[in-house]
Amino acid sequence: MLPQGQGPAVNSFTIWGRVDHFLGNIARQFRIGFALLAIVSVCIFFHPAVAQSSGKAGAQPATPTIVLFGDSLIAGYGLPEQDGFAPNLAASLKKAGVDARVINSGVSGDTTAAGLARLDWAMVDKPDLVVLELGANDALRGVEPAQTRKNLETIIQKLQAQKTAILLVGMMAPPNMGKEYGREFNAIYPELSEKYDVPLYPFFLDGVAANPSLNQQDGMHPNAKGVDVIVEKITPAILDALPQ
Repeated sequence: MLPQGQGPAVNSFTIWGRVDHFLGNIARQFRIGFALLAIVSVCIFFHPAVAQSSGKAGAQPATPTIVLFGDSLIAGYGLPEQDGFAPNLAASLKKAGVDARVINSGVSGDTTAAGLARLDWAMVDKPDLVVLELGANDALRGVEPAQTRKNLETIIQKLQAQKTAILLVGMMAPPNMGKEYGREFNAIYPELSEKYDVPLYPFFLDGVAANPSLNQQDGMHPNAKGVDVIVEKITPAILDALPQ
């Protein structure tokens, strides 16, 4: 029975009082520790170096994948691998600040029909940008421009259905095919560019065609110096065509 007037409080100098006092201290320390832990957790969560959000703020941009889809001009025909278009383009883009994964999907001898036939499996890497360079072999073989147009149009439609960015690279018919053929063929690229709202690089061999010092002995395929000229000229167009 408690002495009169003492009430329910337990004197800390009694045995039970000391136990209660000890347990109370532990409880207080636990509450303080838990509060500190909560504060630290909140600080860590909202610290800009480690905070995560549903957006992309602070995230490093993914390395863009570029597929070079074309014929022997893209493939690097007649050149050592290191002198080809693909590795030199990758180096040029890196110098411009874009560390891209550049995939050489050029096949020597490819026509637009052959390119269309292999399009689906050539896109398994889900590229951010396709540099579409086909048609030179169509012109050399005298393929009807209407058929070349249809093949290129189908390729563009398929890529756009996959929401893949495109840089359409134009070609020009050789003069020996005649003026009418040249007029129909050369019009394909700017007209498709306008119709499908895709950027156009007018002529892959700009500055290189018909220059013996920049071409191999066959007079059609660029040598290493010719590749350097092409890369320098086309790099800005590829940078502009990359999705932002």
